[in-house]
Amino acid sequence: MQLVVARIGRAHGIKGEVTVEVRTDEPELRLAPGAVLATAPSVVGPLTIATGRVHSGRLLLRFEGVADRTAAEALRNTLLIAEVDPEELPEDPEEFYDHQLIDLDVVTRDGTAVGRISEVSHLPYQDLLIVARPDGSEVMIPFVSEIVPEIDLEEQRAVIDPPPGLLDEAQAEIASAREDS
Repeated sequence: MQLVVARIGRAHGIKGEVTVEVRTDEPELRLAPGAVLATAPSVVGPLTIATGRVHSGRLLLRFEGVADRTAAEALRNTLLIAEVDPEELPEDPEEFYDHQLIDLDVVTRDGTAVGRISEVSHLPYQDLLIVARPDGSEVMIPFVSEIVPEIDLEEQRAVIDPPPGLLDEAQAEIASAREDS
């Protein structure tokens, strides 16, 4: 099974390094020197990681055969894809691969059906579960333990405890109100 583990950003410096947007919880395993990664678009790869380092909080990679800024810039927006055994599980039991979450039924704590996970969106500060509802609409559920307290892979379901207004705007509560003086 293939998993997207990073997206190449802009070139960094003049020696062929690029910034990467990490899309894996295991970058030390998936993005280590020597790793050979497929790419999307596929004509760019496969790419072999020559070096990796963290600079100012960002991961920088250099690939074999990419020796200058021009070659590095040509890789911009390329997705890096790792081959992963579908039976492999993350080391942390609280972590999940996207393919494990897609198509899980989503229910509230009281068992009310919400929909089915259609996508996992990875944002810089948190992940979102995109849930397709039976009426054809979608709802975005922040993938945090306070809102998604349980993922049961055996039962193929995700249990959520949504705050008021997440599933139905009419139930939203105003946290504070300003009084005009």
